[in-house]
Amino acid sequence: MAYKEKPSDPSKPYEPHVGQTRQYWRDIILGVNDGLVSTILLVAVVVGGGLTNDQVLLTAIGGAIAGAISMGAGEYLATKSQTEVLARELKLERDHIRDHRDMEVDQLRHMLGELGIAGTDLEKAVAIFSTDDERLLNSMKVLEFGMVDSEERSPYAAMAASALFFAAGALPAVLPFVLVDSPQTGLAIAAGLTAIGLYAVGAIKSLVTKTNPIVAGFENLIIAGVGGVIAYWVGFLFDQIVG
Repeated sequence: MAYKEKPSDPSKPYEPHVGQTRQYWRDIILGVNDGLVSTILLVAVVVGGGLTNDQVLLTAIGGAIAGAISMGAGEYLATKSQTEVLARELKLERDHIRDHRDMEVDQLRHMLGELGIAGTDLEKAVAIFSTDDERLLNSMKVLEFGMVDSEERSPYAAMAASALFFAAGALPAVLPFVLVDSPQTGLAIAAGLTAIGLYAVGAIKSLVTKTNPIVAGFENLIIAGVGGVIAYWVGFLFDQIVG
């Protein structure tokens, strides 16, 4: 049965994709969310443990700096390692095409078949994609390794996004202790600002994922809220037992 092309529907606007930032959304969301959650949990522990305002501030700043550096370094190494592994795989794939071309073509045929292409269409597609070695390599790069050049991640961009957004996420839990003298008051303000930040991150994420912003926002709040309560009481009990 021949495929009949459906006409476009002008009543439905064309929705563009996220674009070239798509591959870095993981770093952005993970960085800012981790900065928000880990810093408020750290602050909750030390406030519960009875530290002075200056001690809490120093701890929060130290945690923010350490977390940003750790996140940035981790993303750099992880992204660079992934790039190097895929480069090695492509080099090996070139060797396979050179030395075992028939096997690679059969593998291409199998993968195209899994996409729903069959019969004469399958053989035509295999013939087109295996016309020359470079075209065959590009086909295998997409089908076998899931590599698309536009989705390639820069380790430097991943490092910068993770570190900077972690630092930005840490600010709501740090700034209150600069402005007030009471650790308990500072914690209350930090918790409120962090809650707003967490809800905002969930809501912003939903704009890209097209999910419910209210659900996404509260999902973030609940996870961090439970963790914050646990962290505070761990610090409080530690102060009662050790202090």
